[in-house]
Amino acid sequence: MSMLKTALENGEFAVTAELAPPKGTDFSRALQIAETFGDRVHAINVTDFQSSTLKASSLAMCKALIDLGLEPVLQITGRDRNRIAIQGEMLSAGFFGVKNLLALTGDHPTVGDNPGAKPVYDLDSVGILQAAKVLASGVDMSGNKLEGSPSFFLGASVTPEYDPIELQLIKMEKKIKAGARFFQTQAVYDIKTMEKFKEMTKHLNTKILVGIIPLKSAGMAKFMNKNIPGINVPDHLIDRLKNSNDPVKEGIKIAGELIVELREKNLCDGVHIMAIGAEENIPLILDEAGL
Repeated sequence: MSMLKTALENGEFAVTAELAPPKGTDFSRALQIAETFGDRVHAINVTDFQSSTLKASSLAMCKALIDLGLEPVLQITGRDRNRIAIQGEMLSAGFFGVKNLLALTGDHPTVGDNPGAKPVYDLDSVGILQAAKVLASGVDMSGNKLEGSPSFFLGASVTPEYDPIELQLIKMEKKIKAGARFFQTQAVYDIKTMEKFKEMTKHLNTKILVGIIPLKSAGMAKFMNKNIPGINVPDHLIDRLKNSNDPVKEGIKIAGELIVELREKNLCDGVHIMAIGAEENIPLILDEAGL
């Protein structure tokens, strides 16, 4: 049984952390960081060639985490594999004991470090969820019988700051129908955003983990506002970072405060912390949040 699934179904405030595999074969640093999370997170979400950047595979890191006694969330994007490879990845994940899967469509290769790569997109995030459901029934997508089948706690992504938000709600409903039972959101910095989003999604039977990206500087916040769709860092937070003697520490404090407020106001079912290259700070964020 997935620990993440159990926590969410029991009404616990769930915590997941994002971890990227290395660009190479040395997993030591990533695994050392993962061990510092201990039992403070319910699962570790392993990115799948995040931002179209070549790294070791999500499945390899998931297996390494399982060997350490930690629970991973396998990410699978539709960008790099056709339906044969996607189903094969899921079968392998099932064999290794992976219990959670997050389906993503994936950024186009032109944004990554191998821009000449050909995109596949045979299946988008909805198609990946559908494939996982089919495999769990004991057959593949063509109806061929399986010798043993995987079963995953399925998740997907959503962007509460998207405009128009109605498009995200339509996609959420499609993903839920395809099998998604939880959503991890793009980073949110404004409580009002989640108040509106919770009201607009109250009719949906799903669990929502709010994305938390700790800010490292005012410059980082301004860059995200300008370049990353669906992210809005309010001016008052940018001012806090600008006026701080230690912006990284201030960003950790801001992240902790946000988690506390989200939890106290019951605006989500948990949080998903994405430290993006500073994963060693995740325990500090949890300290600030009292988790």
